[in-house]
Amino acid sequence: MSNKLDLKALTALVIGSMIGAGVFSLPQNMAAIASPAAVSLGWLITGFGMICLALTFQELTLSKPDVQGGVFGYAQAGFGDLCGFFSSWGYWLSAAVANVSYLVIVFSTLGLFFDTPTFKLFGDGNTLVSVALSSILIWLVHTLVLRGVQTAAIVNYVTTIAKLIPILVFIIATFIAFKWDTFTFDFTGLNIANQPSLFDQIKQTMLITVWVFIGVEGAVVVSSRAKNNKDVGRATILGLLICLFLYVSVTLLSMGVISTPELAKLQNPSAAKILETLIGDIGAAIIGIGLIISVSGAYLSWTLLATETPYTAAKLGMFPKVFAETNQNGTPTYSLWLTSCAVQLCLILMFVIGGGYDDLLTIASEMILVPYLLVAAYLMKLSFSELDTYKVKAIAFLATIYGIWLLYASGIHHLLLATLLYLPGLAFYIHAMRETGKAGFNGRNKILLVVIVFASAYGVYLLAEGVTL
Repeated sequence: MSNKLDLKALTALVIGSMIGAGVFSLPQNMAAIASPAAVSLGWLITGFGMICLALTFQELTLSKPDVQGGVFGYAQAGFGDLCGFFSSWGYWLSAAVANVSYLVIVFSTLGLFFDTPTFKLFGDGNTLVSVALSSILIWLVHTLVLRGVQTAAIVNYVTTIAKLIPILVFIIATFIAFKWDTFTFDFTGLNIANQPSLFDQIKQTMLITVWVFIGVEGAVVVSSRAKNNKDVGRATILGLLICLFLYVSVTLLSMGVISTPELAKLQNPSAAKILETLIGDIGAAIIGIGLIISVSGAYLSWTLLATETPYTAAKLGMFPKVFAETNQNGTPTYSLWLTSCAVQLCLILMFVIGGGYDDLLTIASEMILVPYLLVAAYLMKLSFSELDTYKVKAIAFLATIYGIWLLYASGIHHLLLATLLYLPGLAFYIHAMRETGKAGFNGRNKILLVVIVFASAYGVYLLAEGVTL
């Protein structure tokens, strides 16, 4: 079976990697911090910024088809081997660590159906039973991916369709029940005592929307496997627009069914309680099953993306050559083993130290935003040379500003702490440089290394000072 992916498979990968558990909690998450007016404006700004970023990916895939590796390939082409390595290492580590959260969510959701007040079989996804079953799931997916990227992509396509069904049911039900008076009741929230200003509300909504679009680069990461290179950009734009429609619909329609103050008090996943109110107990079951399918599909999507990262980076000379080796099905075996073992290790870490895992997840998630900024900066660099047009300059400028905003909104101190996780990866980089006979730390690479070391030192200082994440 060919390991080349068509437009449908690429689009499913984009949607599958973006939509996980967050969409089912968006109604309460947004209502707890902002009014309908602020949420509407927040989505408008975020949607515009993400479209600029998606157009950046599309422009680069068309203008630079020779650059492989997507997000980290562009970082290498624009700013050198070390910058490209840090981009790929951060992307891979973030994907691996974040995958553990999907496993936790799957089994904590099962706990809603099977746990009793006196017997917590699954608990919050961190019981011994949950960890054991999560470990089995890790290696089942590992076996599936070993059968070939195309096989895994087909399964991902099916799970993506399956996860969209409960979301569409929710949207249709809330659209029918939508009441304009409920939606516009205290539209700005400014009549409530101690309510933040409209600007502060918008900023708070964008702190949430920072994360729900992570995965938009899914088709770009696997661009070397696309049947048609033009499909990479098309899948990115199409996947983004579909997800944007779903996110906005789920959030705003909910505010027209239940008043914002009441919505803010719901337990998550809040979509389950809303649909239960509208169509009975079957509504909660639909959302619960949909959430499990959605998260399982997202886990598969991110396993594919995480596995592809060291593989492509190795082909570009940024990772040791062994990670470029594939089996008879075209699966990068050593890269997959590295990813699965990292997820298993983090799962065990989560079980042993509990809350400390949440901190690791927060910091690692920050690392996935850095490649976004580097991609935009690369297009900005090209816009002053070989791609010198007003259109490209405008896209590059807006995407770069948005990339900076993403890092700022998610917390600069998180970025400083994240630099600590870059340092262990240097062992992989040094080994790769020895294999290729390159000098790994000359010129601007040396400057970047010094910056990372100083930032790491400051990150240690923040930890010693007990900075709250």
